[in-house]
Amino acid sequence: MLNPRTLALRLTALTQWHRYQGFPDPAASATVRKTLRGIERVNGRPRQKAKALLLEDLELIVSHLDTLEGLAALRDSALLQLGYFGAFRRSELVTLEVRDLQWEREGLRITLPRSKTDQEGEGLERVIPYGDGLCCPTKVLRGWLEAAQIEQGPLFRRVSRWGVIGEVALHEGSVNTILATRAEAAGLLYVPQMSSHSLRRGLATSAYRAGADFLEIKRQGGWRHDDTVHGYIEEARAFEDNAAGSLLRRKPLM
Repeated sequence: MLNPRTLALRLTALTQWHRYQGFPDPAASATVRKTLRGIERVNGRPRQKAKALLLEDLELIVSHLDTLEGLAALRDSALLQLGYFGAFRRSELVTLEVRDLQWEREGLRITLPRSKTDQEGEGLERVIPYGDGLCCPTKVLRGWLEAAQIEQGPLFRRVSRWGVIGEVALHEGSVNTILATRAEAAGLLYVPQMSSHSLRRGLATSAYRAGADFLEIKRQGGWRHDDTVHGYIEEARAFEDNAAGSLLRRKPLM
């Protein structure tokens, strides 16, 4: 049985097709809508969200990758760090090419040729400064490109077991696989709750905890809707602004 959200998506697609063809919308009837609401009441389940990858956990992954030899480990470190600090969607990550990069004294400027929030193809920018700590996506990306001798074309490509670099970009599904594999090897326990979206959520959550303001977070992630960013911030503040915590941390009366 399909869950209610899948049914709703299919009804939307059915509606759009009929409208495009100039036909009456069969999903607009009161009976269909009432039936769908009934299914949601009986079979509805909370939407499963990808767990945010916190900065300290990303650092565990990067530390583990630093102990490994080979091009695949270097590629994966560059992929995950760039995806995290650039707050990229997986579809954006795998379509990045060398021509999209602009190296500057302060760091790296990346122009997305097309994005989910830029359907007109005008281009969106991400700016990533150099880092002082364990993570520095700008430095590790340059190291990967030099080691793989990539001077044009896709940034992230398949690496065979013999260290041969492919010509075409990774499939976007590979981002999930790489994240899960490397996170598990680093000893993280919430791998089943991860997806590529954990990188974007993690950037928003960790940036807020580090003192970044709302507009900085929204701009870096390219989010169109304020509510999305507010949701990530609320998640980051869940243990800070907490009524139970106010009681549990109170000083005992003398």
